[in-house]
Amino acid sequence: MFDALTDRLGGIFDGLTGRGALSEKDVTSALREIRVALLEADVALPVVKDFISSIRERAVGEDVIRSVKPGQQVVKIVHDGLIEMLGGSEADTSLRVDNPPSVIMMAGLQGSGKTTTTAKIAKRLAERDKKKVLLASLDVRRPAAMEQLAILATQIGGSVTSLPIVAGQSPAEITRRALQAAKLGGHDVVFLDTAGRTSIDEQMMAEAAEIAKIASPKETLLVADALTGQDAVETARRFHERLPLTGLVLTRMDGDGRGGAALSMRAVTGLPIKFLGTGEKLDGLDAFDAKRVAGRILGQGDIVSLVERAGDQLDADKAERMAKKMRKGEFDLNDLAEQLKQMQKMGGLGGIMGMLPGAKKAKQALAAANMDDNVIKRQEAIISSMTKKERTKPALLNASRRKRIAAGAGVDVSDVNKVLKMHRQMADMMKKMSKGGMKGMMGALGGAGVSPSDLAKMGKSGMGGGMPGGLPGLGGGGLPPGLGGGKKK
Repeated sequence: MFDALTDRLGGIFDGLTGRGALSEKDVTSALREIRVALLEADVALPVVKDFISSIRERAVGEDVIRSVKPGQQVVKIVHDGLIEMLGGSEADTSLRVDNPPSVIMMAGLQGSGKTTTTAKIAKRLAERDKKKVLLASLDVRRPAAMEQLAILATQIGGSVTSLPIVAGQSPAEITRRALQAAKLGGHDVVFLDTAGRTSIDEQMMAEAAEIAKIASPKETLLVADALTGQDAVETARRFHERLPLTGLVLTRMDGDGRGGAALSMRAVTGLPIKFLGTGEKLDGLDAFDAKRVAGRILGQGDIVSLVERAGDQLDADKAERMAKKMRKGEFDLNDLAEQLKQMQKMGGLGGIMGMLPGAKKAKQALAAANMDDNVIKRQEAIISSMTKKERTKPALLNASRRKRIAAGAGVDVSDVNKVLKMHRQMADMMKKMSKGGMKGMMGALGGAGVSPSDLAKMGKSGMGGGMPGGLPGLGGGGLPPGLGGGKKK
């Protein structure tokens, strides 16, 4: 979402940080370029004016001009300004669901992803906060809207259920029935998924106001499509005039829009952004954090979110089994396949690289190597083409077996060899780590003649650096060995 803005700002800051000293003219010129970059990213003009005005006071001054690293000072000032624009580092983005049954009302235009977002938040509350959740669809107009929410509730399972569908009821009647069912069923949270329209009209607003009066929701969240740019900002403003909104959820943040809606929404409405939606999968939801988003925009990465994503996808039993094997220095091809699957669950190479510091350079490295997630899928296919015995004992893989595996996976024998090389080098490191812990790991690196300056090149030389969740070879900006061979011809 922010790639274009990140590239523009990165170029501006490279020009500043590359100089030993800055004049007031240099800073003013940079601020002018930042202003243009924000406008091109579709940030609202009043927001841009206030932003530039606030950082100008701090950036154009003796403290910055005469500082040891004036360029870095300007970057920090812009970073702090972005955090403030997005709501500040202390903004409350939690949901008020303390007194059961707490009602969360979902509002938004048709097509904004409201129903899917309702299910995503419900899943998050059920899994992270151990809440018992009831989902109720109030959309009696859109075909199969109620069935869609019921299907999503079934997919989540566990403590998330949907209100049984009764044909012919009005939204107000469904609301009253949902509240009664929540009390009788001992639910902690009730979601009311209201009807949307392709555009704001009086009937929709009147209906939403009536539902709010009946349910007295603790949270009224507006779901807005970030790809619609300034239209999303205007939608939020008009909804807020008629409904007591408590927060915003921006969907399609993984799209190729310019990101202006996310930067303008908080400043225009004064409402906190609670969540960011990414993708259609039910786990594609991130809690909003101004510091993290500002860091992504400035190319500083978001390691905290990456760690959280790894934690969400981590299977405790599998992790414990893996830990036991690692302590013994064991690492077979089944373990490597599990690592590759973990990488896919966390968003693939692109998703992971986007959260690392220097994301721009990391993505450029992927592009230069002709890499995409198909490379990982192809490696998984290679391992799947092996027998159980071969995956457990890679030493059995002689030339004829490798030829058979390559034919089964639809790849060349050289691709099979790359996977086996990656496994062998990772297995060697595991053995050395098991013998001496951290000392053993450093010995493994030192024994291989690897200096700190070599760490960034590890992906090409064939040794992994390690990432949250045990992902191989992504440390220091390197790539997993065997992944840099380019696309299959």
